[in-house]
Amino acid sequence: MKIKSHSTTILTVRRNGIAAIGGDGQATVGDTIMKHDVQKIRRIADGKVVCGFAGSTADAFALLERFESKLKDYPGNTPRAATELAKEWRTDRAMRRLEALMTVVDARHTLLVTGNGDVIQPSDNVLGIGSGGNFAVAAARALIRNTDLSAMEIVRKALEIASEIDIYTNSNIHVEELPCIN
Repeated sequence: MKIKSHSTTILTVRRNGIAAIGGDGQATVGDTIMKHDVQKIRRIADGKVVCGFAGSTADAFALLERFESKLKDYPGNTPRAATELAKEWRTDRAMRRLEALMTVVDARHTLLVTGNGDVIQPSDNVLGIGSGGNFAVAAARALIRNTDLSAMEIVRKALEIASEIDIYTNSNIHVEELPCIN
């Protein structure tokens, strides 16, 4: 019997020359909270790229390793590296079974990378994944439209709001910033 793992919440926002990406810390297996302080945000490529992941932790780390390898193959070209990862993810027999999503942020791009072969850049610079992703995106868009908060503050507040709604998201939030070109 396969144990159903529930996702997390990862949110990225770009505003005023800063890209912020954050995630909650909850790891859930079935209906049990296993850990409260998981780090789901990772800096790679000498800190020039920040990734966030939702889904199975082992699968996410496998993806992260493969993405780092693709970044070495295509240095400075994050969209190409993400596209190559998505193609491999979709066509490789073992990788197709990976159950995770990944967001990727660099100075110029915010990308969603999926096992369906998708590499999507949101038009409004707001991207959320995981079980609370849509709640966080809605909160972030409202904060962007109605406040002067920084990207980091928006990510933190939107994730807090998502944690009040989604039972698979907690309020142990970790946020990373990266200077960007909007």
